Amino acid sequence: MTKKEFIEKYAEVIGEKSKKRAGELVEGFLATVEDALTANENVQFVGWGTFEVRETAERMGRNPKTGEEIKIPAKKAVKFKAGKNLAEKVNN
Repeated sequence: MTKKEFIEKYAEVIGEKSKKRAGELVEGFLATVEDALTANENVQFVGWGTFEVRETAERMGRNPKTGEEIKIPAKKAVKFKAGKNLAEKVNN
């Protein structure tokens, strides 16, 4: 599902006639989640899931093309862990 398709579906679900307004609401939601994650805060929706920032350590890897060992720098990554309710719905 693309962002545009999501906005159209979201507009239907909330009964919003204006797709523009639904798009503004989605953008506001995404911006709020992004702001929290960039501030190293977790975003948790009980029963649905949690977004969190995790740091990965520097490690050695291998260039698959040449086989040469390379150093992969440490970085932060966003992880999502599905909550119990969401996991059960996906698996049924």
